[in-house]
Amino acid sequence: MDALKLEIKRLIIEALDLEDLTVDDIDDEAPLFGEDGLGLDSIDALELGIALRKKYHIQLAANDAANRQHFRSVSTLAQLVGSSGATL
Repeated sequence: MDALKLEIKRLIIEALDLEDLTVDDIDDEAPLFGEDGLGLDSIDALELGIALRKKYHIQLAANDAANRQHFRSVSTLAQLVGSSGATL
């Protein structure tokens, strides 16, 4: 799972052009959205969702209430990707 979290951190940095961050700057449990974490917004969520779909072939429904929980942190994204059977 640690390799998957590292891969997701890299994906976040690349997909959102967060050039000032490294994978070491992103805590696995830190919120991705809001002031307490990376501070991502809804546009970032859309771009990240597209990147996840392209890389891991994950289908996310726009109106799925579970998306908020899936996108809470790197750890929850790793759980989503891992449960989908996607491979690195």
